Parts: sequence; C-alpha cells; structure tokens
Amino acid sequence: MGTSNVVIRGALALGLALVLGGCGRSVTSGPEPATNLEEWVANVKAKPAPPLDPLPVMQQFETFEYAAQGMRDPFSDAFTSQDSGSGSGPRPDSHRRKQTLEQFPLDSLDMVGTIGRGNGLVGLVVAPDKVVYRVQPGVYMGQNDGRVTDVREDRIELVELVPDGAGGWLERPASVALEDN
Repeated sequence: MGTSNVVIRGALALGLALVLGGCGRSVTSGPEPATNLEEWVANVKAKPAPPLDPLPVMQQFETFEYAAQGMRDPFSDAFTSQDSGSGSGPRPDSHRRKQTLEQFPLDSLDMVGTIGRGNGLVGLVVAPDKVVYRVQPGVYMGQNDGRVTDVREDRIELVELVPDGAGGWLERPASVALEDN
C-alpha cells in the first residue's frame, strides 16, 4: 500500500503544478486584458461629448400693482351701513329677563304631552335636565329668542329671531313636535 500512496501523491502534485502553471501569464496569448481596458477608456474619452440642451428662455411676468386706496376694507363688516341700526325690523329685547327654557337648544327640547282643552291648552316639555316644564303662548324657549305662539295637541309652534347677516334680525317659524313613543 505504500507504493500506491506515493503514486497518488505524485499525481496530485503534477495536477497542482499544471493548474498553477495555467494561472500564469502566457506570452503567446496576446496583449493583457488590462491593456484592452485602458485602450477602451482612452477611446471613450477621445469621443466628443454630446451637445448640451440650450437653456430655457425665461418668461417675463407681468407685474401687478395692488392699489386699494378707493376700495372697501376687506376686514370691516361688509353689510354695515347707516340705516342698518335704525331698528325698523324685529329685534330681541335685551332688557327682558331670560326664562329657564332659553338655556337649552331648541332641538334638545322634547314635547311629551298637553294639559287642558281648547284655548287653555298647556304643552309639556322635557328639557335635557330631565325636568318637565309647562309651556303656553308667550313663553320663550330655545337659544334664538323663540317665543311660543301656539300650543296644539301634537306640536308647539314658536317664532325665533335669527340674525340676517346684515346687522338686522329675521323671524323664523319653528316647532317642537310631540314624540311618538
């Protein structure tokens, strides 16, 4: 077994020598790859560069001069005029004492029934504080100076005063209907 080991080792040494010999530079194979790379880089650098796109033409913008000397001030009330404060339309009574139902929004009040008959009908309204209030014509309710004009078996009718945006007030009809439970 000793000779076969020597033969195997010799064959391996010869194979290794051939492989290492092939990695070396060959004189007959021509120019080196590094030389080809250097030539290619030199050729690319020798070519003229493509022309650049021309610069865009700058547009001249029209200038605008803001002259507001004769115009209305944009921060003042647009609807104020001398005749808007004349008091010709309906206005809330600022000296009137506020009633209990005026602290609640109208849509938070619920009609739950009525008491009486005919013209003596009194409406029953539950407010968000869970208290039942008696309502008859002339009573104020809601946050828009709503004055009750009529109490019917199925609804309470009232007239609210809302700002018209021009410094005056408008009367707007509203109602609170009986809940169907």
